[in-house]
Amino acid sequence: MIATLLTIVASQVPKLDDNLTDIAGVAPFYALFLLLMAFAGLAVARLFHLDVPAARAVVFTGATRNSLVVLPLALALPDQLATAAVAVVAQTLIEVIGMVIYVRAVPRFLPQDRHPAATRHGDDHTQPTGHARPST
Repeated sequence: MIATLLTIVASQVPKLDDNLTDIAGVAPFYALFLLLMAFAGLAVARLFHLDVPAARAVVFTGATRNSLVVLPLALALPDQLATAAVAVVAQTLIEVIGMVIYVRAVPRFLPQDRHPAATRHGDDHTQPTGHARPST
């Protein structure tokens, strides 16, 4: 996938011409979207009391826009609209970098063991699946 992405990037660089400032102008919005969606995903996960794997899935799913899905459409545009394809490629690169960061950051925000203090003191009232134990 990386080789394909790098090939696509290399094919789009010549189309930049004098439009680099246009692409540079939208790039911060792509990064901001990733940041905002991380918090939105966390909020949704907490709102619906999702377990850790489901919460992580919501965070990742919300942040990924699948720009590779629209890339063939953008690449098929006529040459006078080549900036659109370059913008999609830039979005894809930022998204890929963002997902690499997410892989490291999301487990820190959503650790597998949500109640480390309770577990240390023997007060853990949850089973590994996250369901409450029946009282005895």
